[in-house]
Amino acid sequence: MKVVALVPARAGSKRVPNKNIKPLLGKPLISYAIEAALNCKLVSEVYVNSDSQLYLNIGSQYGAKSYLRPPHLATDKSSIKEVVVDFLQFLS
Repeated sequence: MKVVALVPARAGSKRVPNKNIKPLLGKPLISYAIEAALNCKLVSEVYVNSDSQLYLNIGSQYGAKSYLRPPHLATDKSSIKEVVVDFLQFLS
C-alpha cells in the first residue's frame, strides 16, 4: 500500500501573515512537518499543497513534492475536506 502525506499550507493567514514559512530555530515552520513525514517509514511520498509558489518552492527544498492549490480552495471559507478531496483527485 502506498501512503502519501499531505502538508496543507495556505499563504493567506490574516493573524500571522506567512506563518508557515516564518523561521523557527533557523528553518521555516513548514519544514518541520515535511521532515517528520519524510522520516516516517510508512510514508512513500510527501506533498506540500499550497496556493503560494513560494511555499511550494520551500517545500521542494526540504524534499516534498508540490501541488498548487486552486484559488477557490485558498480562501478563509475553504475547508480542509475540500482541499483533501481536490488533492485525492489530483493523485488519481
